[in-house]
Amino acid sequence: MEPDLTGPLWASTVDVPERPALDRDIEADVAIVGGGYTGLWTAYYLSTADPALRIAVLEAARCGFGASGRNGGWCSALFPASPSSIARRYGRDAAVALYAAMRESVDEVGRVSTVEGIDCGFVKGGTVSLARTTPQLERARAEVAEAAGYGLGVTSLSAGEAAARCAATGVLGGTFTPHCARIHPGRLVRGLSTVVAARGVAVYERTRALRIAPGRVVTTGGEVRAPVVVRATEGYTPGLPGLRRAVAPVYSLMIATPPLPDDVWSAIGLAGCETFTDYRHLIVYGQRTVDGRLAFGGRGAPYHFGSRVRPEHDHEPRVFAELRRVLVDLFPVLDEVSPTHRWGGPLGVPRDWTASVDFDRATGLARAGGYVGDGVTTSNLAGRTLADLITGRSSDLTRLPWVGHRSPRWEPEPLRWLAVNAVLKAMTAADAAEEKTDRPSRRAALLGRFLGS
Repeated sequence: MEPDLTGPLWASTVDVPERPALDRDIEADVAIVGGGYTGLWTAYYLSTADPALRIAVLEAARCGFGASGRNGGWCSALFPASPSSIARRYGRDAAVALYAAMRESVDEVGRVSTVEGIDCGFVKGGTVSLARTTPQLERARAEVAEAAGYGLGVTSLSAGEAAARCAATGVLGGTFTPHCARIHPGRLVRGLSTVVAARGVAVYERTRALRIAPGRVVTTGGEVRAPVVVRATEGYTPGLPGLRRAVAPVYSLMIATPPLPDDVWSAIGLAGCETFTDYRHLIVYGQRTVDGRLAFGGRGAPYHFGSRVRPEHDHEPRVFAELRRVLVDLFPVLDEVSPTHRWGGPLGVPRDWTASVDFDRATGLARAGGYVGDGVTTSNLAGRTLADLITGRSSDLTRLPWVGHRSPRWEPEPLRWLAVNAVLKAMTAADAAEEKTDRPSRRAALLGRFLGS
């Protein structure tokens, strides 16, 4: 089945001319497989470092078709592995450096957007995370304590302070971090594609990579020969030969309201364009969009056997209904408001929940990904790091602990299907139990061990 290129809200509110498909064999200095944030940021910084490089970006659909054009629009300093888990593996200094680089990357996205004239609605309003049960409040306090040990700048909010930013029901407290910007992800990814193309990067759309090997990429339109090949395929990685167990494509779904009037926004808050979430186990996330909608998403869609990624998996009526239920529970003023957009897509989840970036100079193969949904900013850091690695520039970025990290492969089927869906069900059950009893769920401790937290 051909992918539906009409896309989610973000794609429907941006218009960029379609780029040609590859229709012949070509040669390049760097071939980049994937026209999302990772591939485009890599092309951007490589072309900055060496304008003479012949760079080809190969995208199976349209640039930003995957997670880069479907995400919640959080340009945040979140890294999928916690600072404590990074510190256990690589030491506290390494964890501090990695998270500092993430914070710097938030500002770098804003800087490039301004310099290159990409109107992506970048507003650094921070993130408010709400606690609406006693267990959630305990987790909020634990996060503040952990963040203080690594200089992350997460502060506690009283019930009144949290509600003043995001006026959800039943707020007991929360936290705030300034290190997040609201963006329009579709405008950012399409803007990047325009910028790199203007720099001379060859961008080919509707050109699916069939096989990646040292020195070559075989595609549906021809073969690209290049001494350096970058894999930037995230949730679509399992579709490539030999990579079925590299990441698990886990779906996240979203809904969006129509533009809301001022009186409704007065009841909701988010006056500073803060992004928002809460401390439930099954992640939810939201933002006030550039055009005054509320875009809201979350996990809960099933993992599909064999790491299958299909267009029909983008739409799970049960999950959309639950997202709307949760949104109205948070903001009853939306009870009569029906979503105008519903969409979803796969995330790339490595077995140890740790993103990574790498370049093997001997083979010329490079890769980045495994963002677990935190890829808007992490992909910028990946692009800058890959540019340094490929051009041979030693920098603070190339010494960060995620460089060269190797996540273990996922279990073979049916164990992978059983494990991932069991975790999703357990998170749902843990949230239901905590809401009912107002006590921490015992399932949560087991989840933490499985997720490596």
